[in-house]
Amino acid sequence: MILFRAIVIAVLFIAPLAAHAEVRIDITRGSIEPLPVAVTEFHGSNDQERQTGRDVSGVISADLERSGLFKPIDKGAFLQTIESLQIQPQFGSWRKINAQALINGNVRVQPDGRLKVEFRLWDVFAEAQMTGLAYFTRPENWRRVAHIIADAIYKRITGEDGYFDTRVVYVAESGPHKRRVKRLAIMDQDGANLRYLTDGSALVLTPRFSPTAQEITYLSFFNNRPRVYIFNIETGRQELLGTFKGMTFAPRFTPDGNSVLMSHAKDGNSDIFIMDLRTRKARQLTTHSAIDTSPSGSPDGKQVVFNSDRGGSPQLYVMAGDGSNIRRISFGRGRYATPVWSPRGDLIAFTKQTRGRFYIGVMRPDGSGERLLTESFLDEAPTWAPNGRTLMFFRQQPIDRKGRGGRTRLYSIDLTGYNMREVVTPSDASDPAWSSLMP
Repeated sequence: MILFRAIVIAVLFIAPLAAHAEVRIDITRGSIEPLPVAVTEFHGSNDQERQTGRDVSGVISADLERSGLFKPIDKGAFLQTIESLQIQPQFGSWRKINAQALINGNVRVQPDGRLKVEFRLWDVFAEAQMTGLAYFTRPENWRRVAHIIADAIYKRITGEDGYFDTRVVYVAESGPHKRRVKRLAIMDQDGANLRYLTDGSALVLTPRFSPTAQEITYLSFFNNRPRVYIFNIETGRQELLGTFKGMTFAPRFTPDGNSVLMSHAKDGNSDIFIMDLRTRKARQLTTHSAIDTSPSGSPDGKQVVFNSDRGGSPQLYVMAGDGSNIRRISFGRGRYATPVWSPRGDLIAFTKQTRGRFYIGVMRPDGSGERLLTESFLDEAPTWAPNGRTLMFFRQQPIDRKGRGGRTRLYSIDLTGYNMREVVTPSDASDPAWSSLMP
């Protein structure tokens, strides 16, 4: 993906809104009725600009709809033309179709070749503009501009940061069930701009983004030796992380991006280590005869949650960043695994297995408030959207008696347990990891 090198953002005139009339979505409630919004095609002065305008508005509409918080109105119901909307919205016409918010914009190619995309968000019932921005960038960046606009709309109406200008790395799977080919794949959060980062010659597992979203750490069986690697997305450079004797696995960057947490298995035992990426020195955090794995750091870097069977079955434990003060936090029925700390620090997501079923759940860092969000034959490996409101995971269907089936796909679900959706990929997919907002 091409990143913005020199993007200019201009704030358009914003009229004040009466506080009592402002369009707002309370996303703290469980079941939320989606807000009806009208997303018009963005205006252009020629065929090329008009096509880009349709593409931009289409991505914005799809982003908002997938969140489950917005219900884009069918364009066939619109009463005002795009041309007349450039002068002033006819708010009465938009109220007739029950639009509570209106989004319109313009697309223009500048004399220097840059693309200018501007949008305005209107409160239909208050008859006032809520926000407006203009973006200048290269024409090929139109899709990313659309995601950024969707994020701005999401934040203005919900009060929380959006998550549309992000990417997802995952393991793309193909081939027979007993001879799977697994490659690293990366795509925009909506499935666009898919590309493969590895060729499938070596098995890969558990990819994780760096906080900058420019590097990935993962487990690779290169030359049949399971080791942790770091992959630079822009250069394609792959680097072995450390010279440990034995197997290293389950890596994850620390929130500051300066270190990688991982498990190291030797002589039938695995403990958690942390490696400083600047000095390449590793430090052992746990020392126990049990299996300690799947570490994930809290956003402030002061704590680490991990999975251990030191109590007789796989459970979740939290320790200080230096390995001290280890305490168990999961006490429900079943086996717990793959914990990951929320970017907001308020929750830990996990996989749970009990009575032959798998669940994706969340709990507070002290273990209280456990809630199960999904249930199926196999749900595993949750990952957080950067705003901490949505989770992605992978789900596998049952395999029949002849060993066929086992379809594996990515899904997302809202933190409240609503709005579960498949994240469409061209092949089977597992082990997703959600990036931070793109720089």
